[in-house]
Amino acid sequence: MFKSWTSSLLSVSVGLAIPLSVMAQDSIDYKEQEKLHEIAGATQADRIESDIQTLVDFGTRHTLSETESDTRGIGAARRWIFAEFERISEACGGCLEVMYVSDTISGEKRIPDPVEVKSVIAIQRGKTDPNRYVMMSGDIDSRVSDVMDYTSDAPGANDNASGVAGALEAARVLTQYEFDGSIVYAALAGEEQGLFGGKILAEKAKEEGWHLTAVLNNDMIGNIEGINGVINNTTARIFAEGTRMNESDREATMRRFYGGEVDSPSRNLARYIDTVADRYINNLDTMIVYRLDRFGRGGHHRPFNDLGYAGIRIMETNENYNRQHQDLRVEDGIEYGDTIDGVDFDYAAKLTALNAVSMASMSWAPRPPANVEIEGAVKPDTTLSWTPQAEDKENIAGYKVYWRLTSAPQWQFSRYVGNVNEYTLENVVIDNYIFGVASVSNDGFESPVVFPGPAGTFSIE
Repeated sequence: MFKSWTSSLLSVSVGLAIPLSVMAQDSIDYKEQEKLHEIAGATQADRIESDIQTLVDFGTRHTLSETESDTRGIGAARRWIFAEFERISEACGGCLEVMYVSDTISGEKRIPDPVEVKSVIAIQRGKTDPNRYVMMSGDIDSRVSDVMDYTSDAPGANDNASGVAGALEAARVLTQYEFDGSIVYAALAGEEQGLFGGKILAEKAKEEGWHLTAVLNNDMIGNIEGINGVINNTTARIFAEGTRMNESDREATMRRFYGGEVDSPSRNLARYIDTVADRYINNLDTMIVYRLDRFGRGGHHRPFNDLGYAGIRIMETNENYNRQHQDLRVEDGIEYGDTIDGVDFDYAAKLTALNAVSMASMSWAPRPPANVEIEGAVKPDTTLSWTPQAEDKENIAGYKVYWRLTSAPQWQFSRYVGNVNEYTLENVVIDNYIFGVASVSNDGFESPVVFPGPAGTFSIE
């Protein structure tokens, strides 16, 4: 919460610019992490290609498709994914817990009759804070033009075998390391029929009390040739919503006077990943899109956002709609359908590396600070305070305070303040900037930045 927030609604403050001497010493600095460069270079395009081809070869992975066959349909696909996670686990000495997460869905527009929606997840447990999670997800299922057509071939190469292949490859790379926090690799089912796999897993996370810091949904990470004629393998989009869906009336009032519309946990997660891309992923510029998803469309991060978790969508910048949700055909010389020849495997590997490095960085970092508060109305200084996380007592070096102009998209200034739970920025006027706090590990890994108050908290507890 904001300190003395009710009385300060009536306050007026006259702001002064930061003195140049303060500005000079507070540009963003960070510790370069060689392990993150290693992870970025370890993802392999040929393994991603092989996994996409295997998934395509199941013919269709429609949610309502065949479940008994060993060679066709979603049942064969999810069993293969399960077995592949088990092979990865065997290679790391059993470091993954592989499981199905499922529920029976019926009476829905796109699932009228009872169907078991069964996702595959693998959990790499953290060594010091196992109940803290970050997650990378892709979608198992595919479709053609008619969303209820579960018999026609629906290769789903880019949408979304690319995301599942990315999750498998991230698991191969990251299981070579140990982390403080836990990592979830998820192949979610039922996306095209209504985001059901994500809903089921999000409810499981809430019921079991997961401290779920970040959900990285990867939905179409392999196309570089847009229907607009642009061919570009150097950019990607990160979709991140602002105000939480479950915001209370009181929290909305606080946000009106204190801000936070552009500093939800999802957007500060997106800023974190954008920074990771700049530092560790060669030849990739990420675009943060201030929207839940593409215009009027949805993805599997949304069920997690609905419950208050920080979730974003990572995907290609230039989509080709002729290759999405289409029957396989040729009309007027145009080829329609989501076939494997439309996937750029090097590009998919690059976005997979972005996921892997982001999750590794967060999993080696402490938890984001809790109960971040701010005060400074009608004062020349700004004071931030927070609560240390008990789970991080062995891995916390201290905290870093961040701030930026209210119109700036990324953090501009920072100051490492040590292992304290309160700090005052002298001659930095609260009215002129947006502020936040990050946790810093003994090795210099940082958590995402937390904006003060309920609008910015990463915890839904």
